[in-house]
Amino acid sequence: MNFFFFLLIFSTLFAVPGHSQTKSYITSGAEMIFSFASIKDSRTAATPNSLMRWAPVLNLQSMYNHDLSTKAGLFAGIALRNVGYIYDNYMVTGQGTESNYYVKKKFRSYNLGVPVGIKIGNLDKVFFYAGYEVELPFLYKEKTFDNGDKVDKITGWFSPRQEMFQHGFLAGIQFPHGLNLKFKYYLSEFHNQSYTDSQGNKPYSGLESHVFYFSRFPRWDTQKRFNSARIG
Repeated sequence: MNFFFFLLIFSTLFAVPGHSQTKSYITSGAEMIFSFASIKDSRTAATPNSLMRWAPVLNLQSMYNHDLSTKAGLFAGIALRNVGYIYDNYMVTGQGTESNYYVKKKFRSYNLGVPVGIKIGNLDKVFFYAGYEVELPFLYKEKTFDNGDKVDKITGWFSPRQEMFQHGFLAGIQFPHGLNLKFKYYLSEFHNQSYTDSQGNKPYSGLESHVFYFSRFPRWDTQKRFNSARIG
């Protein structure tokens, strides 16, 4: 519902006639993502610890921009993102006489996203932007480390270990010469708590995690204008 509500606002703004020069063009860029997660884990009494995850690749996006004036504009696009988090003290339940123990888990997925949003400020110099994005996770990976050694790896296309769609809000600031800083918070949970593996276990039951990240990327202005001016 939030997504369709935002699209309604986006479409309404786009339809408002302007009395100043407008232009449309495409921008592209590659993000460098520094991500964390807000974790609640009912399976353990320990406080969940999320370490910073650095993902320099592969994060690409291309945006269609429609500037209503020199002070306000709209954007929509398509993106490919490497999103995930590190759970430093993930609890593994012991079997039989074994006691519970803790390992490090690295979770990530490649997502195909569709962002939409608005931007306000001096569009030729410094401006702020905010928006909403829906993402489709299509390639999942989970790694387990015990005392620094990798002991297990799980991968899968369109894995049921995750929610089918991810979505969240984004906000950022664009500086002159292309430097862009962004923050994004996922409203959706990273994992599917109802997922059941082949042994009948639910490894993510009670694990609620919301990824958030900071990113930096240069903006490559291709400046492909579709409509150089429109009055009226």
